[in-house]
Amino acid sequence: MAIDESEANSFHWLMDMLESVEVGLVVLDLDFRVEVWNGFMENHSGITASKIQGQVLFDVFLDIPKAWLTRKVDAVALLNTKAFTSWEQRPYLFQFRNTRPITGTEKYMFQNLTISPLSGTNGEVEKVCLMVYDVTDIASSKMALERANEQLAKLSMTDRLTGLLNRGTWENLVDAEFERFRRYGHTTSLVMFDIDHFKPVNDTHGHLAGDEVIKHTARVTRNAIRQSDSAGRYGGEEFGIILPETDAEGARIICERIRESIEQSVVETSAAAIRYTISIGIAQLTDEPENYMQWMQKADEALYAAKEGGRNRVVVG
Repeated sequence: MAIDESEANSFHWLMDMLESVEVGLVVLDLDFRVEVWNGFMENHSGITASKIQGQVLFDVFLDIPKAWLTRKVDAVALLNTKAFTSWEQRPYLFQFRNTRPITGTEKYMFQNLTISPLSGTNGEVEKVCLMVYDVTDIASSKMALERANEQLAKLSMTDRLTGLLNRGTWENLVDAEFERFRRYGHTTSLVMFDIDHFKPVNDTHGHLAGDEVIKHTARVTRNAIRQSDSAGRYGGEEFGIILPETDAEGARIICERIRESIEQSVVETSAAAIRYTISIGIAQLTDEPENYMQWMQKADEALYAAKEGGRNRVVVG
């Protein structure tokens, strides 16, 4: 039957739209041979429709997850229903480089994907259509927001000067460790220490030099403890460490390492080269404390004993 001019124009407009629309359109038969490959796919893949037509998709794009896409397409054909996957589930199906100028920081195009069944005149699914949506702007914005929120959360938990946990966060962990001991009875120790004669450092060399000493103390502490340990700046020149699964002797060995490292180091500041020491108190947790504050008091009493004993020493309470 002849096609009249109106139908011909409609078909031309339809094909023109498919070529110019900012969505990737790929029609596959059930053996994954490409039958339609629109302008979006040409532009981003660098492969023309005439070159890819009739080829098996997996032979051209070796990095496409074959098993995953096969399961998706088989389900679409069997159930005669659409399937959808977002960039959050799988960042992309086609590894196209990101060419959008606004979101140039992302290496690849993030994609949402819709797989639609295409039925023949007999009602049976004969082909599928892949619709590929470029959602790089959305994905990039969401990931940037998540990174910003993570950074804000981290800042709310850490001390700005040292990067250690701040007092509130660290004290909450002391409370949690106390409750863990009461429930499971695991060995654990608490450390409190501070910088000896810190006020004269500030008075003589200034607060900026004092800040350098505090930051140096934090670095030495961080390098000396394990990943499972938690160090915090309790306030001013005072610090604390939670040492899970560690008895008093194990804590003493760790603390001696910190004390000796600080005693042997020199902090180079704009005002002067500063040498200093610290005093440390340790309290292994027992059944005696009724709450975490009493446990902290035990460690603080050991720290006081170290000060009274001449400073630059470790005392186990």
